[in-house]
Amino acid sequence: MIPLFRAIAIAEGISFLLLMGFSMPLKYWAGIPEPNLYIGYAHGVLFIAYALLAIWVCYELQWGFKRFLVLFVASLLPFGTFYIEQKYLKKEGALAKG
Repeated sequence: MIPLFRAIAIAEGISFLLLMGFSMPLKYWAGIPEPNLYIGYAHGVLFIAYALLAIWVCYELQWGFKRFLVLFVASLLPFGTFYIEQKYLKKEGALAKG
């Protein structure tokens, strides 16, 4: 569960950065909307997967609502999911391996 959540957190963070740093400028400054469509769809799917996995992980590991809020707010901030992956998920993944 933790390895999957780590992978989704990293992918969601990358898609967020691609959306804001690459496809949005192409759409609004260069008038090229196509990359925004595909990157936007990918980011949307990854965002929903991240949010659902955050709920699942918090339930399974008995993390409180405060930890869930931290996980969720991080998904709204640039580089937030990378922070979460390093601070919470990397440590939990190592603990789960033994």
